[in-house]
Amino acid sequence: MLAETIQKSQIISRFSEVRDYSCSLCEPLETEDYIPQPVPFASPPKWHLAHTTWFFEEMVLKKYNSDYKEFNPHFSFLFNSYYQTIGDRAIRAERGSITRPSIDKVYDYRNYVDHAICKLLESNTTKELHDMITLGINHEQQHQELLITDLKHTLHFNPTWPVYEENYDLTDDKNRKDSWIKIDSGIYEIGYKGDGFCFDNELGRHRVFLDSFEVSEALVTNGEYLDFVQDGGYKNFKYWLDEGWSWVINENIHQPLYWKQIDGKWYQYTLAGLKPLKPDAIVTHISFYEAQAYSTWKKRRLLTEFEWEIASDHIPWGQRWEWTYSAYLPYPNFKIADGAVGEYNGKFMINQMVLRGASSATSPGHSRASYRNFFHPQHRWQYTGIRLAK
Repeated sequence: MLAETIQKSQIISRFSEVRDYSCSLCEPLETEDYIPQPVPFASPPKWHLAHTTWFFEEMVLKKYNSDYKEFNPHFSFLFNSYYQTIGDRAIRAERGSITRPSIDKVYDYRNYVDHAICKLLESNTTKELHDMITLGINHEQQHQELLITDLKHTLHFNPTWPVYEENYDLTDDKNRKDSWIKIDSGIYEIGYKGDGFCFDNELGRHRVFLDSFEVSEALVTNGEYLDFVQDGGYKNFKYWLDEGWSWVINENIHQPLYWKQIDGKWYQYTLAGLKPLKPDAIVTHISFYEAQAYSTWKKRRLLTEFEWEIASDHIPWGQRWEWTYSAYLPYPNFKIADGAVGEYNGKFMINQMVLRGASSATSPGHSRASYRNFFHPQHRWQYTGIRLAK
């Protein structure tokens, strides 16, 4: 009984801590900041707050509490993301048009669901419930990072370079070392190992053979990437994959996202406002196409996700999501779970590239060496960077 009481107390505390952190990220916002959605792939802060609440309501309260009364029946349509199993939902590109409910009503929704979750946890100590709450916590942490990156992308369209928070730059990380680490050839095990939480796409621990390789202990810096820009990197097709070159031409790309050249000097938009570009800071907001082109220009290459996982014991990581040259595919024996939870990862295993590590925007306690992030190769609004291999 004592063990159950401690476990119950721990998960309630963890749940409350993560939910509070989401709200704290929104403290610097004005009411107007909660709503805009200038691009289809980035969602407004209000939607993130409501969707993560919907997840707990839909996946937990409706399933494990037969007495639960839904907060608002329209919210399932408004704040479902991509769960076909659950039913119709608002179009992703139109999330910014959801002006009602108000942000105050969304916070009421969060408080209502949070109270119901804590009350449920007081009376239900089953492992199945705790596992679902843990999944919801990790889902919310993913959206905490997305809230920050989506907000930054929205704010950068404002020509006055608005400040989210004076001390919230997130781009001024420095490399700790600059050397090469050799990894011997051999058979290695890949995938999550342990009895804690992981996502289903990390499961299916398996063996791979790796040839020997060397990995840079340091990530590429702004100054190093600026050399690529000034050497005509965005003007020479020979460094780019064909799709990447089409992206450069069609989108009129000349430099990394958030870089601005003003009166001959380079600046970078950050959540702390427009700042002079720091040459020794780690380059960020790089697409896979740019990472691949830079590595080709440098006569180096990107790691595969398997090389990265083995190298992770020997390199400092966690400052940027690091692009790998691995397509997002299932591990051996990967199985899609029954029900709506089965839509979480498996159906996205097509046309995306794997990133490893974490970033300066990743929520505390939400990183591990086996974590598999994934995005389409043209996307660069996340805190992504480049690690070279040879």
